[in-house]
Amino acid sequence: MNMVDLHVHSNRSDGSFTPSELVDYAQKKGLKAFALTDHDTTEGLDEAIAAAKGKDIEVIPGIEFSTEYEGKDVHIVGLYIDYQHDSFQKYLADFQESRRIRNEKMCQKLNEHGIDISYERLKECFPDAVITRAHYAKYLLQHGYVKSMPEAFDRFIGDRAPCFIPREKVTPEQAVKLILKSGGIPVLAHPTLYHMSTERLEQLIVTLKAAGLMAMEGIYSTYTSGEARQMQALCKKYNLLVSGGSDFHGNTKPGLDLATGYGSLAIPYDVLAAMKARLAFRGEIVFSDMDGTLLRDDKTISPALLTEINAFLSRGGKLVLSSGRPLDSILEVAKQFDLVMPGMYIIAFNGALIYDCDKEKAIFESKIPRKTLARLNELILENHIHCHAYETGENFAQTIVCEQDDEELAFYRINVHLPYRIVGCLAKDIQNEPYKVLAVQLGEDHTNLEHFNRRLNYELGDSMHTFYSTPHYLECLMKDASKGNAVKFLCDYLDIPVSRSIACGDAGNDTPMLKAAGLGVCMCNGTLDTKLAGDIVTVDSNEEDGLLEIFRRYTI
Repeated sequence: MNMVDLHVHSNRSDGSFTPSELVDYAQKKGLKAFALTDHDTTEGLDEAIAAAKGKDIEVIPGIEFSTEYEGKDVHIVGLYIDYQHDSFQKYLADFQESRRIRNEKMCQKLNEHGIDISYERLKECFPDAVITRAHYAKYLLQHGYVKSMPEAFDRFIGDRAPCFIPREKVTPEQAVKLILKSGGIPVLAHPTLYHMSTERLEQLIVTLKAAGLMAMEGIYSTYTSGEARQMQALCKKYNLLVSGGSDFHGNTKPGLDLATGYGSLAIPYDVLAAMKARLAFRGEIVFSDMDGTLLRDDKTISPALLTEINAFLSRGGKLVLSSGRPLDSILEVAKQFDLVMPGMYIIAFNGALIYDCDKEKAIFESKIPRKTLARLNELILENHIHCHAYETGENFAQTIVCEQDDEELAFYRINVHLPYRIVGCLAKDIQNEPYKVLAVQLGEDHTNLEHFNRRLNYELGDSMHTFYSTPHYLECLMKDASKGNAVKFLCDYLDIPVSRSIACGDAGNDTPMLKAAGLGVCMCNGTLDTKLAGDIVTVDSNEEDGLLEIFRRYTI
C-alpha cells in the first residue's frame, strides 16, 4: 500500500535533516508523498521541491503555525499552501520580525545570568534555521553551560524559567483563515497533546470549524489505537478530513522515524487522495441561497460577483437560486440582476416548488393539504402567533394571505415585495393549497414561536417539518419539501451527478442543501449549525463577496 507522511520538519525550523536530505530519506522509506511543515516558516520548501523534481515522490508545501488557545499551545498545520503569495509572505515576514525581537530579548536575559550569547552568534551556530528554544538549549549544551538539554529548559529557558520571553502568537482561528486565504487545507495538529477534556476539545474543534477548519490529524505517532479511533470519530462527527503525520524531526526526537513514527504508524495514500479530491473539486451546478449568501445585506449583488457568475455560466455551468422566498420575489431579484438565463431553475419556498424558468412551469410541487392547514390554523390561534401563507394565481403570481395586518407582516414585506390579502380564516379563505406557512415573531423574546413550534411538531410532525430560516422566521412545510430534497431532485432531473453539485448557504434552512450537495459551502457569516454541516466555510462574508472565491476555485 502506498504511504504518505503529512507532518514533517527540516532543519529550517527545529529538525535535523536538510530539506534535500528529507526528500532522499522519504524515498528510501518508500513514501509516495510527504508534507514539509516547518514551524512558522516556508524557507525550506523551494529546496525540497527542487530536490524532488524528476523523482517519484511529491513534496507537499506546508507549514505549522504555533498559536495560543485559552492559555495552551495549539498547532495548526497548513497543507498545499500557496506559500509564494505576497500576502502570505508578508505575514511571515512580520511574524519573523517579532520572533527576532523576542530572541534578542532572550539573549539579553541570558547575558544577565552570566551566559555569553547573542542572537548573531546563535544564527552563526544554526544557519538557515528558524531559531527556537531547542536551539538555545543546544547552544548552552555545546558551550558547557548545562549538562543536558532538559537542564537548559529547567534552569534558563523553560516556561517558568528566568530567561524565558513568551513569543508572539496568533489565535488558531487566525491561522486557519491565513491558510484558507493561501488556498491551503487547515489541519488541527495532534489534538491529544493538548491534554484537554473531551468537552473542551470538541469546543475547540467547533470554534475552528466555524473559522474554516477542514481537517484534523486522526493518525499520529503518539496515538494509542483508542485515541486514533476517537480522533477519527471526531473527524466524522464534525465533517473534517482525516490527516496524519509522524511529526518527524530527525535527531531532535530520537526514536521517532519518518513514515513509521515509533514503529507502528501507517498513513495510507487514501488520506491524501481525499484532500486532493477536495482541492480538485469542480462543480457543474451551483445551488445558491439568496439572503445572507448571494445577496449583500442591502440586497444587491456586486459587479465582481456577477462577472464571475456569468463566466461560470458561459463555461456551461448552471446556477439555481434557492430560497425560502416565494417565486415572485426570487424572480424579481433575478431579473433585476439579469440572472434569468437559458436553462435557469429556481427553488422557492425552501424546496416546496421547483420552477423551470424556460418553460415557465413547475417541475416539482409540495403543497399543504387543506385538512392539515385547518389544524395548523387552530394552533396559530391557540398560540397567538403571526402566520401567513401564499396564494398562487395565474403564471405563479403570489399573494400573501394573512389574518392580521400587523407589524410582522410589514417587517416581512420590507424585502419581499408581494401584494397581500387579509382574510377572516387562513384555512378557509385561502383560494388554493399553499406551499408553506411562515410563522413570525419579532423582538428578542421568541417564547411564543418556540412553543408554537413544539406544538406543531407534536401534533403534525408525522406529515410536516419546521425549521428556522432566521431567528424571527419559522418555516412550516410538508416533509418532502426541503432544499436538500430539491438538490437531489433537480440533479436527477438534469442528469447531473449530485457529486458535481455545490450548495451555498448561511442559515438553518440551508443545512439539508449543504449536506445533500457534493460540496457544501457555508458563509462565514452563517449560523454555527450551518457551518458544522458544510464541507467548507468561506473566508469572506456575503458583504465581502464571499462567493467570489467559490466560483473561482470550485466550479468548472
